[in-house]
Amino acid sequence: MTDPLAPEPTPSVVRRTPVPPSVSQPVATPLWPSVVYRATDADELDRIYEGELPGYSYAREGHPNADVLAAKIDRLEGRRLGGPAGIVSSSGMAAVSAVLLGLLRAGDHVAAGNQLYGRSLRLMTSDLPRMGFATSLFDPTDAASVEAALTPATRLILVEVVSNPTLRVADMEAIVALGAQRGIPVVVDNTFTTPRMYQPLTQGADVVIHSVTKLLGGHADVTLGYTAADDPDLAAAIRTAAVTWGVAPSPFDCWLAERGLHTFEVRYDRAEANAVAVADALAGLDGVRAVLYPGRTDHPDRARAAKLFGSRTGNMVSFVLDGGRPEVNAFLRAAAAIPFAPTLGDVATTISHPASSSHRALTAEAREALGMPEGFIRLSVGIEDADLLIDELTAAVRASQ
Repeated sequence: MTDPLAPEPTPSVVRRTPVPPSVSQPVATPLWPSVVYRATDADELDRIYEGELPGYSYAREGHPNADVLAAKIDRLEGRRLGGPAGIVSSSGMAAVSAVLLGLLRAGDHVAAGNQLYGRSLRLMTSDLPRMGFATSLFDPTDAASVEAALTPATRLILVEVVSNPTLRVADMEAIVALGAQRGIPVVVDNTFTTPRMYQPLTQGADVVIHSVTKLLGGHADVTLGYTAADDPDLAAAIRTAAVTWGVAPSPFDCWLAERGLHTFEVRYDRAEANAVAVADALAGLDGVRAVLYPGRTDHPDRARAAKLFGSRTGNMVSFVLDGGRPEVNAFLRAAAAIPFAPTLGDVATTISHPASSSHRALTAEAREALGMPEGFIRLSVGIEDADLLIDELTAAVRASQ
């Protein structure tokens, strides 16, 4: 018999407190850090997995913050409503890996641009061959070079619209046409250009990739990637690989990146205007051998850039200092207010030296052949006052000489 004077058991609060009901909705996107999501019963879970009901099960397979972010990048990329949703991954290289793992089969061949981001280039020259895939590199500015790199076994073409770090502009019209003629998916890394400058899927490419870490996130505080394909079969294969290989993104990083997207267009426009001014200022300095910027009339691909991008010219500027490593070090020390860091797309201007960072795995001779001597410097121009940047860079160039 229960003792009527005994105290009542303390109710448990572990996972038993419901979310307070509210007819009002938050203005800012909530953060959903949950790893798992509960279903009412097994039938409902089946319907969620089959896509008959909207919902989530396990965060590696998707979560709200990733979907909110993907939907916003989808819109920036000009993607049609109702198509396969984009996929957010744990990094830009995770996005590249998901595409390769999802679309390639044993014995396939990949053709890729010869000036990809350093780690993508390593995939082409080392890791994919180690795993049994054949690869060839081509000059993306030369349609004949692209065609010569294709074989009967080519199943994927990977290219960056603007090369890293020499800022050469790919012949995208020819590359997309070749892919369509041969039935080969064209995969475009759009990180440098961003959807503000170029939208690959609307121009005939099959897959688009972003390192959201860079300009889209914009604050050097997230590590994320994104990829999308309009073809349902390609999209499904990439999504399956992303889930299977576990390249899921952090909800918190997705939340931060979505917050960064709210100012993306404003940040991009300011940085691009600064880059125009910085490129012109550097071109007039003693000690600067060459300036590479798609908006300048002396850029080797200026006509193609204008055709592809219209009035857009980007925020990336590269230049070559007279001299070698001693002059580079003197420049970097004198430009101490500008971070020397192997990244791009931050609100602040950053300096990169490919020979000691992104392309350090290449020999000096190989870098020279690609147009990257030891004195090669890459700037990711930010949103600071342009006159301040020009003064700092001018003083640093003079100190280097």
